[in-house]
Amino acid sequence: MLRILVINYEYPPIGGGGGVVTKNIVEHMIRLGHKVTIITSLFADLKKQETINGVNIFRVPVFSRSQTTVASIISMLTFLPSSVAKSFIQFNGSQFDIINTHFAVPSGPTGYILSKLFQIPNVLSIHGGDIFDPSKRLSPHQTSLLSNTVRVMLKTADRVVAQSNNTMNNAYQYYKINRPIDLIPLGINKPVFERKTRSQLNLDSDDFVFCTIGRLVKRKNIDDILEILSKISTIQKLKFIVIGEGPEYIHLMELTKRLNLREKVIMTGNISNEEKFQYLYLSDCYVSTALHEGFGLVFLEAMESGIPIVCYNHGGQTDFLIDGKTGFLVELGDKKKFKKKICELMNNPELRLNISTYNKKLVQHYYINECTEKYLNLFNETISEYLNSKNR
Repeated sequence: MLRILVINYEYPPIGGGGGVVTKNIVEHMIRLGHKVTIITSLFADLKKQETINGVNIFRVPVFSRSQTTVASIISMLTFLPSSVAKSFIQFNGSQFDIINTHFAVPSGPTGYILSKLFQIPNVLSIHGGDIFDPSKRLSPHQTSLLSNTVRVMLKTADRVVAQSNNTMNNAYQYYKINRPIDLIPLGINKPVFERKTRSQLNLDSDDFVFCTIGRLVKRKNIDDILEILSKISTIQKLKFIVIGEGPEYIHLMELTKRLNLREKVIMTGNISNEEKFQYLYLSDCYVSTALHEGFGLVFLEAMESGIPIVCYNHGGQTDFLIDGKTGFLVELGDKKKFKKKICELMNNPELRLNISTYNKKLVQHYYINECTEKYLNLFNETISEYLNSKNR
């Protein structure tokens, strides 16, 4: 049995995909008999300490976080002293065998300091946006203080894990580190949910239904897909389901009005995992015009639901999405071709069926048990290497 301390400034119900996958991994570790404690951020009326599905969760106070979906700069900065102080008071090094820190910033410095204080190894998991986000003016790769912090975290962790080749390559390109990085693709749980009919979700049987999922932030670039859909809405009966919340919500609502899509767009806000899959299974196509994804769990969820995917070709999803097989990969920013590929799917039911069959088969290689086993093997290797180095 391993005793694992996990550091992630976001953990459900706050945060996005990085928190969700952390939750999926650690809960599977619990089912395999390991002990997991997580340090994360406190928000609103969440409990400071509780055990959920076997995971011991400690939430530490941070300042100026006002949304579940987005962390403020101040909340990220205050996570460091708050998380270190709580861990130092609450724990001692003998309670854990290893630390797994998720996100180079802002979680990275906490994992680094606790590793030194407790004298146990630290595995750093980088998720993509923590080292490279083209939509942010203060992206770590082009901000001196953040860039230097990320570089130190990448150099000093006992092992570094990237979730995709894109994230790994960005670490090498922007931070000039000279060390091996392990690659562990993410995974999803096989969903269990009550099926709904289209009428139960206020969808017409003859609608062609598009779906997208994610935090409503600039990086998701939902403006592009709204513009694309507005050009085919006059000739096709369609609905576009947008699942998620975030600071771009009001802007996107205003844009749907300007593009005459108000009656065709359903913005659900945050919904349960069950409701999410109910919408996915009734959709005809998953679309994403995100500027960048570190990996893209939502693509796996779409594959699990048996629907084709059309997205830009920039990000970690290119590790497992195959143009012409899982749907279509379109050159970043090429909205004309994106529209063409959407129309190709809309007009070809046989193509959609072939893609559906392929996606349902391929996604079986990306269930959470595969990801978790790879992490556990890496933890055991890291612990062995760390103990050997101390005994020299």
